[in-house]
This record gives sequence, C-alpha cells and structure tokens, in this order.
Amino acid sequence: MKSVPSGDHLIAKMFFRLLPFQILMLIINAGNCIVDSLFASNVIGQTAMSAIGIYSPLDHFLYALSMMLMSGSQLLMGKRMGRNDLQSVHGIFSTDLIVSAVVSVITSLLLILAVTLRLTDSLVPGEEERTAVAQYMLSMSFGIPALVVGQQLFAFLSMENQTRRTTVASITCLISNTFLDYLLLSVLKMGVFGLGLGSAISYWIFFGVMAAHYFSPKAEFRFSPRFFDRHEIKKIIVQGYSGALSRFVEMFRCIIVNMLIIRYIGSIGLSAFAAVNSVMAVFWPLPFGIVSVCRMLLGVSIGEEDRTSITGIMRVAIFQGGLLQCCISALLVLLAVPIASLFYHNPADPVFGMTAMGFRMMPLCMPLAVFSLVFGCYAQSAGKKVLSTVLPITDGMVNVVVLSFFLIPAMGITGLYLANILNGFICVALIILFAWHKRKAAPRNLEDLLTIPDDFGVGGDQRIDIEVREMSEVINVSGRVIAFCRQRGIDSRRASFAGLALEEMAGNVVAHGFGADRRKHEIDIRVIHRDQDIILRLRDNCIAFNPSERVSMVNSEDPSRNVGIRLVYRLAKDVKYQNLLGVNVLTIVI
Repeated sequence: MKSVPSGDHLIAKMFFRLLPFQILMLIINAGNCIVDSLFASNVIGQTAMSAIGIYSPLDHFLYALSMMLMSGSQLLMGKRMGRNDLQSVHGIFSTDLIVSAVVSVITSLLLILAVTLRLTDSLVPGEEERTAVAQYMLSMSFGIPALVVGQQLFAFLSMENQTRRTTVASITCLISNTFLDYLLLSVLKMGVFGLGLGSAISYWIFFGVMAAHYFSPKAEFRFSPRFFDRHEIKKIIVQGYSGALSRFVEMFRCIIVNMLIIRYIGSIGLSAFAAVNSVMAVFWPLPFGIVSVCRMLLGVSIGEEDRTSITGIMRVAIFQGGLLQCCISALLVLLAVPIASLFYHNPADPVFGMTAMGFRMMPLCMPLAVFSLVFGCYAQSAGKKVLSTVLPITDGMVNVVVLSFFLIPAMGITGLYLANILNGFICVALIILFAWHKRKAAPRNLEDLLTIPDDFGVGGDQRIDIEVREMSEVINVSGRVIAFCRQRGIDSRRASFAGLALEEMAGNVVAHGFGADRRKHEIDIRVIHRDQDIILRLRDNCIAFNPSERVSMVNSEDPSRNVGIRLVYRLAKDVKYQNLLGVNVLTIVI
C-alpha cells in the first residue's frame, strides 16, 4: 500500500481504456473522408477533390455544432454524476438528442435550398467545378442528421461504457462507405453525387447500430420527449460553446484559406491541400480523442472538487498523450512521399510535390496541438471563460489566417503549412502568458499553469489518498484512516467506524473484483474531512458491482454473509454507488 502519487495509476488506466474508443468515433468521419478522397482522385479526378475541399468548411461547421451539444451535455452530466445528482441526467440526454436532431434537419434543408437556388455557384469558378460542388453537397445533405445525432449517441454510449457497440457501429460505417463508394462510382458510374451519397448512407447505418441500444432495458440513459427541458438548452450551449468554438471559426478559416490558395496558387494547390487534409484527418482523432476523454474525466473530477485528480488527468493527457502523438507525427513525416503517391502518381507533377511537402510539415503542428487542445478543454470544464474563448479563436482562425496572408503570397503552399506550425507555438505561449497573468508570477510547473483556485476542493491536510493493489494492503487501511481522523479531532467512535467501513468495503472489492478477470486492478481510496463529515470515496476498475444490491440479501444457510455491507449501510449517514465511465465509485458519508 502506498500514497497515490500525483500521476494516479487508475486515472492513467481509465484514460487509455477510454481513448481508443473516442479515437474510433473521430476516425469514422476521417476514414470516410480518406476513402472518398482516394475514390475521388483515382476514379473521378481533381474536380471531385476540389468539391471535397470546398465542402470542408461545412464539415467543420457540422462537427462544431455536434461538438457544442455533445461536450456541453457530457460536462453537465459528468458534473451532476460527480455530485451524485442523477435525477436530471435523463433530461439532459433527451434534450440534447431532440435539439441536435432539429438543428441538423434544418441545416440539411437549408443546404438543399442553397443548391436548388444555385447559391453554391459563387464558391468556385468554372462550370464543371460548380456542378461537382452542387452534386456533392446535395447528396451529403441526406446524411447530416444521422451524422450529428450519431455523434451524440457515440458520446453517451462511451459514458455508459458500451465500447463493443460503438466499435461495431464504427467498423460497420467504414466498411459500408467503402463498399458503397465502389458500387456507386466504379460500377454504377454515379460520379460526384454517388461519392457523397455513399457517405450519407453509411452515416445512417452508423446511427442505426447505436440507436438500437436505447430501445433495450440495458440502457442507463433513457430518452423520452417528456424529459425534454428547454431550460437545459441554454446550459448545454453555455457549457459547450467554448469547446466547439475552434471548430466554428475553423469553418471561416477554411473559407479564407481556400480563397488565398485559389488566388495565389490555383486549383492545383487546393487539390494538394485537400489530399493532405484527408490523410491528416485520420490522425487528428488522437488529439481530439485525448480531449474527449479529458472532458469526461474532468467533468466528474470537477463535480467532486477533486483537485488532485484534475492535475493527474492533465498530466496523463499532456505528457503521455503528447509522447504518443510525437511518435505518430514522426512516422507521417518519414512516409511523406509514399502517402503522396496514393493520390498523385507522377512525382514530376507539381501537385505531387505540394502534397509531399504537406505530409513533411503538417504533422509537426500536432504535438503542439495536443497541449493547446487539452488546456482549452480544461478551461472549458473549469469555467475559465477568458482562456476558453480566446484560445479557440486564436488557434482556430486568427493565427493561421493572419500568418497565411503574409506567407502564402511569399512562399506558396509551403507558407500555409508553416503557418499551421507557427500557430502551435503561439497557442502554447498564450497559455503560459495567461497563467503568468493570473498568478502574477512565471509558471514553473503544470500545477502553476492550471491556476486552480486555492478555495477549490479541500486542502492537503483535510484528506488522505491511499492506493490498494492486493489483499495484504487492506489490513493497514483501517489504521491509516483512524490515525487521520484522530489528527483531525474526530471522536473515536466515528474514527473507528470510518476505518472499519473502509476495510470492509476495500476487502470486498479485492475479494470479489480482483480475481474476476486477468486484468490488474487497484483501488483508489480518498478520505476527506469537510464540514464535520467524514467522506470516504473508493474507486476501482473491476467489474461493475453495486453493494446496495447485497444489503437486502440474507442467506438463510449463512446469515453472516454480507453482514459487513449491511452494517456500513445501517450506520453511515449516506452511501451512494455509481459506475462512472466503467469505474466503480462508492461514496460513504459518516
């Protein structure tokens, strides 16, 4: 048994257990994009690639819309679950789904109207490009509701730890899009319209696989129109807008950058940039997946006012997640030429050189992006309104656009790639300056950068943290807890009961949870003295186990079974159990 270090082992395990499935959700959209790009460039030609590039601002808008609703709902639900306030969770869930469905349907109708009235003609010169853009947008419009609502369902299923279903939905979506692109383009020769239609149908398949879960009794979150609460809409938007702000402004950045490329480089530059973005989109899910996991974990930890876990989450995300991103970026740089050859086969063609240069330079901005995106997520979760507003705007648009205005005319497409790299350094500097301003001193470590208020949570003298990895360590828990309680001036009766309760519950987890599978497990124990109460919190990554279900179970052959659990429930002021993000959380108030 040992005191939990600042890098919490359980947090790291939770983080990297959740991360692959968050990445998977983001890869679906990226995977469909690269499949479409490969079919577009090899079956149709550069005109189709231009249509994909022109559509990208709308894609950013849809993702931003989805992210605003999804992140706002996740944070609200996480905080309320962290406070054991479970009553309003169904209301937030239902409200989010209804709002996302209505807004996405309206967006689809507006896009169809814009194509019908030929308002999209102003986006590109040339009749052939205009026709391609109109056809692609029209076919993609049919899949917008499924994409937006499907992303919400994926986030909620992740909170329910339904990783198998999200995995099946993701793989099915990617396979169906690949098959449909082959059928509609190579066999039926439907051109650009078929290119978008394949993605649209695959989004509906993605949505259907996940939606089926919420028609079963296993669903933890319940959808019903009667749970809709219009008052929750504002709270979701206020909580989620800063997380989606960078994607909203990226829509405008894409429009401006596309205009600069067309003016100074031409459609060849647009085709190269679209190819680079389509591949990069497959690898951006790692930074964005890290942010998604942070959002879920931070929401619960902020609800618990657990400053130690907040710091641990940020440390794992920045250092371990950042190291993983550095390795992937290095691999992309090394494979720049082979990847470029997937799209354009002639090395002497200028578009090939522009594309290869993009794969050499663009991956360099990704490790810096991990740092700035994670801090932006923290600022959003912690309610730091200035940083959570300024950082996404500068990162999403201002830096790249301003730098591109100067660098693209001077350096061509290389100037655009360089602008993205310099943007990362500016964002890191902005985070450091913000902490410097708040603290009135230069930040020296991660804790300084976080600028957590002194009155947030409880001080170090009001809590102890213990980590248990085997049964032999459980015996010492009671003594540690009793000693802490006496230090805090708590009477001997409550101190003894606190020690007994923790020993009983921790021993129960080790006995029944640690041997249930072949995974390594641990219990993260926190004891807090606050407002005359002793609060005992146990977190473990074993199979789901609700001790309240054992309270009423009395075995006639062995009446002593579960007697310890029944005693704890009888003598404690309050006992609550939750399974949060696949982790058992038991809170006992004495």
